[in-house]
Amino acid sequence: MIKSELVARLAEANPHLYQRDVERIVNTIFDEIAGALARGDRVELRGFGAFSVKERPARMGRNPRTGEPVEVDAKHVPFFKCGKELRERLNTSEPVTADAGFSGNVPGAAD
Repeated sequence: MIKSELVARLAEANPHLYQRDVERIVNTIFDEIAGALARGDRVELRGFGAFSVKERPARMGRNPRTGEPVEVDAKHVPFFKCGKELRERLNTSEPVTADAGFSGNVPGAAD
């Protein structure tokens, strides 16, 4: 699912809201998550999962074309850890259908 599909499904599930307002809400949520991660904070959404930042140290890599050693700088990368409730929903024996309704959790999100 891409962001525009998420906005469309949320707007469809909430007919009292305009699609542009739903898009603004989704963008605001994503911007806040990105801002918190940029500050080094952790973002936890109960039942869904937690976003955090992990630091990868500098290392020696290899150029795949030439085989030469290459220095790779240290960097920070976003990390997502799936919540227990989402993991259980993904691993149920019942297939999840598209018309199952929207219960507040985003179906289709993966590790």
